[in-house]
Formats: sequence, structure tokens, C-alpha cells
Amino acid sequence: MNPVGGSWEIREASAAELATLGEVAGAALTLDPGDGPALVSRLATPPPRRRWTALTTPGLDGVVFASMSGRDAAVGHIDLLAVHPGARGRGCGRALVGAAEEWLRAEGATEARLAGNPPCYAWPGVDVRYTPAVCLAEGLGYERYHAAWNMTVDLDAADLSTEADLARLAGQGVTVQAAGPPVERATVAAFVRDHWKDTWAWEAEQATGCHYAARGGEILAFAAWGARPAWFGPMGTAPAARGLGAGRVLLRRCLAEMRAAGLASAQISWVGPLRFYSRAVGARTERVFWLYRRGLR
Repeated sequence: MNPVGGSWEIREASAAELATLGEVAGAALTLDPGDGPALVSRLATPPPRRRWTALTTPGLDGVVFASMSGRDAAVGHIDLLAVHPGARGRGCGRALVGAAEEWLRAEGATEARLAGNPPCYAWPGVDVRYTPAVCLAEGLGYERYHAAWNMTVDLDAADLSTEADLARLAGQGVTVQAAGPPVERATVAAFVRDHWKDTWAWEAEQATGCHYAARGGEILAFAAWGARPAWFGPMGTAPAARGLGAGRVLLRRCLAEMRAAGLASAQISWVGPLRFYSRAVGARTERVFWLYRRGLR
């Protein structure tokens, strides 16, 4: 029986309970229809060295995922909080966050962040449209310290043609192709690791789809989708190859693959270059995320 006051028992979720908690997340995340089970599954299979936990109640009324940063040993992340609609209004979310903070303290964190912990994350931060989550964060004393945003692409309306660009690139000796696992995917990941960071390399390896451009056996650029379920990213072009136009081709190939997989729209995550995505595929800025933090004493 669920408590009526505010006294919730919180414990670690078992592996066998994660499927049910995915359904709980699905019921809670009304702005992300169908994503709950995939997000729980993704967060439960992070990079091998990540320290993480999933906490719930005996009645599986809600779930919170927490993890330690791989970049800063003093920072911990609350990656996902979801409370079943039938359990709201009775302090379950507050209790789950409190238990996650206690776990982070025990792991050595002196700061908790309601912000994505790349490369395995649910969102960059708190989607501002989830108003109760914003109110909870601010009511618990979390400070808003940054903002991030996604862009949305209407896959049915977007121009995803690549024929002319592929012909132009071929004239410059550049080929574009899918990176099949495991050998090609590992080669692309090594390229990404050399030019950017380990987090992007992990995403490239884990992605549902990954494409790359090469010339003379040398990889020049890459793009991936599905490392975070149903979202596009990351992508990048080596400095020496910028200006060739390979990025637009890779972006369009990934989005076409997403459309073929049955998706009607795509989220381009944690966007930097708004102008590029707007011009290349008609993407529009839509989802805004607030990133929060507070000290753990």
C-alpha cells in the first residue's frame, strides 16, 4: 500500500523491475510519448566504468536514476525522475530525489546536478514544459545555471535529398557510407575519439545508425543517431575537411534513416550551430532545458 503522508521507503531497483519501471516512466513522461521504456533501458546500460543506481519504492510508484560524473569526481547527476500519475502529490518525487542525493553523497559527490551526464543521458536538463519538475527542483533549492535546447525536424516535410551533394563530393574524391558494426563502427569511433572526446566516441559506437565521409582511406566526418533513443547526434567534421559540405549529406542520410525507421520527427540534441541545421533541413528550435545544481552538505 502506498503511503498517504510523506514517508516513502526508497530502495534500489532490481534488474527484474526495470521493465515495469520503464512503463512507469512511460506513463509519467507525457511530453515524450513512447520513450519511457527506451530511456530506462538506455540509462541501465551506460558505459562500463560509470557508477550509477536506479532507486524506486516497494510499490514501484516512481524511479530515479543517479550517476557520478566521469569528468569531475565531485559531481553527481540525477539523470531521470519519473513518478506514476497515480502517486503524485504525496511527496514521492521529493523522496526519490532525496534518496538519490544520499547515494551521490556516499559516492563522494559534493554537488548534484539535474543535468545530462554524457554520453548516456535522458535529456540535457529539465524540459521547461515539465512544470512540476521545475517547481520541485527550485523548491529543493537547486540553482539554475545554464540552458540548452533541441531542434526539431519534421521528417515528412524536410528535404533529405543527397544525390547532387554526393556527386559533388565524389568529384572531390570523397565517399559517404554507413558504418556497419563492428569493424567500421570501431574505426569511426577511433576517429571521433582522436578529434573530439570519448563521450562522442561511445555514442558513435552505441548509435542505431552511423555514417561517415572519407577520402583516400582517411575519415573526414561522421554523424550518428539513436545513441539517445530516437534523437540525432552527435556529428562532427575534422577541421581540415570543413567547407566541403559533407556534414549536410551525413545529416540528411541519418534523418532519412530515421524516417525509414518510422519516425515522423527527429530531435537534434544539445544544439550548437542553429543556422546550419535550420538551413540544411528546416530544423526549428523547440525544446528548452534548464540545467540545475546544488551543493550537497
